Amino acid sequence: MYIAVCDDQEQELSVLNTLLRQWQDETHTPLRMQTFRSAVEMLNAARKERFSLYLLDVMMPGIDGIAAAREIRSFDETAEIVFLTSSPGFAYESYGVRAMDYLLKPISAGLLFPVLDRFSLRRQQSVDALTLKCGATIVRIPFSQLSFVEVMSKHLYFNLIDGTTKEVTGSLKEYEDLLLCRPEFMRIHRSYIVNMLQVAELSPSCIHTFSGRELPVSRRLYPQLQKDYMNLLFAEREG
Repeated sequence: MYIAVCDDQEQELSVLNTLLRQWQDETHTPLRMQTFRSAVEMLNAARKERFSLYLLDVMMPGIDGIAAAREIRSFDETAEIVFLTSSPGFAYESYGVRAMDYLLKPISAGLLFPVLDRFSLRRQQSVDALTLKCGATIVRIPFSQLSFVEVMSKHLYFNLIDGTTKEVTGSLKEYEDLLLCRPEFMRIHRSYIVNMLQVAELSPSCIHTFSGRELPVSRRLYPQLQKDYMNLLFAEREG
């Protein structure tokens, strides 16, 4: 998941950053985030990026959180918005932008973590397949049928377990949030995201998929990859 955090107070941003990293470590959920001190700065980034969740302070100088949320809704109907404030007086206005939640400061793990858990579960349950535009054709690929994604230059190659490949023009960044929010998909290299349930063999230098492909593994990523892979296999066995 890709989170935008906006608060004009540096100390509040620091607290939120710490809580988000703590939640990531406890749940083993990959996340990326950007922090902003003003709504203007955040909105400029939001028009170029694709954030999946916004954590917005309501009371900010200039453009406040409610106004920023209305602007977000003008170009993004699907992202979730959570307001953070020391006053409950704006709760009614939050419904107008279909906010997911409204949290009263001071923000703690007890307040924020259930919201993040709910958001993560909602994304996993609502998205069971990737939608790709391959030329003039729209293709739906169930996650269970996707073996790995490879990026080369401006082209993405979605390799399926039946050996077929779907080619898309774009960047891996456009799809990595949808993939990496699922526990079975992991980055093994800057050019590859792999469905680790389709991996027959993992070593410090490469993986072998059940379909017979050999893919390189980043030495920098391998230690964490090995831990996450073992956790995934144990979870699958227990499930």
